[in-house]
Amino acid sequence: MRLVLATRNAHKAREFATLLAPHEVLALPDDVRLPPETAATFAENALEKARTAARATGMTAIADDSGIEAAALGGAPGVRSARFAGEHATDEENLAKLLREAPAGSDLAYVCALVLVEPGGGVEHAVEGRCTGTLAAQPRGDGGFGYDPAFEPDDVPDGRTMAELGPEQKDAISHRGRAARALLALLGD
Repeated sequence: MRLVLATRNAHKAREFATLLAPHEVLALPDDVRLPPETAATFAENALEKARTAARATGMTAIADDSGIEAAALGGAPGVRSARFAGEHATDEENLAKLLREAPAGSDLAYVCALVLVEPGGGVEHAVEGRCTGTLAAQPRGDGGFGYDPAFEPDDVPDGRTMAELGPEQKDAISHRGRAARALLALLGD
């Protein structure tokens, strides 16, 4: 199946191309404008992006909204993960703010809502993947992106961060990997 991915994030595009094989994940055409992420939940944001992409392209579309939830911050930054330090904040600025505001060792969860929408008002599927962990005292590793350098997943007992894992190991435990496998199961793959 050919799936158009409703994102401009190159990191996510690479991850989903691998995670959703054997399906072909296509880039969103440049002329398609995605709606702002203003909803209260990851699933609602993902659904609006997938619906927009399906309408604009006439193809089955997928979209995710994902982020990190810190228990010490009442679940923040949550749906504001990409804008935690401000509307145009960089990954580094968002991570620095998390490290300032949440104590090292506090509980974290990566969350990914992944939605598939068929064009013309067709089938809509929504799945969620979660990966729990703790906040490292300092960023470590040069793999991954976003909050990965300070996220120590519970599934990795040696204390490495997501940014210290190889791509295959990260995909096996990550929130996106889990959401992708749940979607593949719905599709019968």
